[in-house]
Amino acid sequence: MNGQTVAETLELIKGQYALNKTITTSNQLVAYDLQAPAKNLYPVVTPLRNKIPRVKGNGGVATNWRTVKSIVGSGYDSSPWIPEGQRSGRMSYNTAAVAANYVTIGEEDAVTFEAEHAGEGFENVRATMATRLLQKTMLKEENAILGGNTSLQLGTPSAPTLSAAGAGATLPAATYSVIVVALTLEGFINSSVANGVATQKTITGADGQTYVLNGGSSMKSANNTQVITLGQTLSATEANVTGAIAYAWYVGTAGAETLQAITTINSATFSAPLGAGQAVSAITGDMSTNALGFDGLMTTAMKPANSAYYVSQPTGTAGTGTPLTASGRGSINEIDTMLKTMWDNFQLGATVLYVNSQELKNMTTKVLTNNSGPLLRYDLPADGKQPYGLVANGTITFYFNPFTAQGGQMIPVMLHPKVPPGTIVAWCEELPLWYQNNNVGNVAEVHCRNDYYQLDYPLTKRMWESGVYAEEVLAVYAPFAMAIITNIGNG
Repeated sequence: MNGQTVAETLELIKGQYALNKTITTSNQLVAYDLQAPAKNLYPVVTPLRNKIPRVKGNGGVATNWRTVKSIVGSGYDSSPWIPEGQRSGRMSYNTAAVAANYVTIGEEDAVTFEAEHAGEGFENVRATMATRLLQKTMLKEENAILGGNTSLQLGTPSAPTLSAAGAGATLPAATYSVIVVALTLEGFINSSVANGVATQKTITGADGQTYVLNGGSSMKSANNTQVITLGQTLSATEANVTGAIAYAWYVGTAGAETLQAITTINSATFSAPLGAGQAVSAITGDMSTNALGFDGLMTTAMKPANSAYYVSQPTGTAGTGTPLTASGRGSINEIDTMLKTMWDNFQLGATVLYVNSQELKNMTTKVLTNNSGPLLRYDLPADGKQPYGLVANGTITFYFNPFTAQGGQMIPVMLHPKVPPGTIVAWCEELPLWYQNNNVGNVAEVHCRNDYYQLDYPLTKRMWESGVYAEEVLAVYAPFAMAIITNIGNG
């Protein structure tokens, strides 16, 4: 082929494939700038799991201990008097045997061979799978330590009390029926107005076997009805349900009630047209406890037999509730009462407070008032720089407990992402020194028959299958050293 023929051929090719045209990025003949590895944009906040000591168990199906709850003197317990030459009567003991059954927690995942090969140069997907499995198991364990519930059934709430008042609302005139469902912490976390109240779920494990988990909801109450004229607001209140930290409200005409609100106080108001929601027929029983789990700190504190401080704020105004109240001396009445009661009854006090962001804000507002202003301390930097510099939006980080045998104690106030609005969790992490010879190193421990372990299963498919598990139980040796204030109104 001569030179002229080659040139002619190239010209023909250019014309056919338009190689003489401009190539732009729209032709997608570009590199792909992918940053490796993947950005993990999820929080792993597990303060209780990180803080509560983990103790090795000794096999068996449960960890067991015996408690001497009190020692009772002869005669009058507070009177030591004895006549000359005579002997005292014999003292007695109040004891109890306690057992906490081990349970299994865990999570599983799998990576196909193709996913592993496709991820080369991006990230080691088998290694990152193991990390994320551990993180998810830790997050689930944190929820269990805080609010697991295996023994405190919510039962069936009473029918709510209804009323109508006001003007200017847009709720259409009708006779409305209201039904309420109480929720545990698990129920509150698992439920939403958009997705409905969590009732019960059948899980198919990676081995093909199934098991059932309850969502943390009570049985539905009976209904009550209220006539509403245009302009009025419908108000509903419910008697406090022991163990509940939230309430789900089903509203509509009788027989057609749907989920309209979930509140962390025992009341709600409705002033606008109702929306679509889960039908109340989805609630078929009390699904508040899980036999596969253990009782968390909140459940332990709320069980009446444990003698912990557990107070639900008064109902107050429907939809508003009863907020915390300022003492006028830089503290909060409800928290002061809690600390005083813990000292009066058991000669101990809380060493930490866990709160929601709503309560941290409200607590700060309550203690920073015109009356408490003169009690505040203003710190200047030692280097003398910016002597009049101010920091806006300060908040409380400690709460002073005056009710101790040592002249008072500063209590850290900690945010916890799963403590719900309207609830304060307090506990004494270690018994004070005057609990002599108590043999309780920690008020609560995660007792582990077998702490975190990873299982890499034999290959039966073209994928790597793995699970992270732990066999454990939360052992609370002194449940009276805990306290809960709930049903707190926002304000």
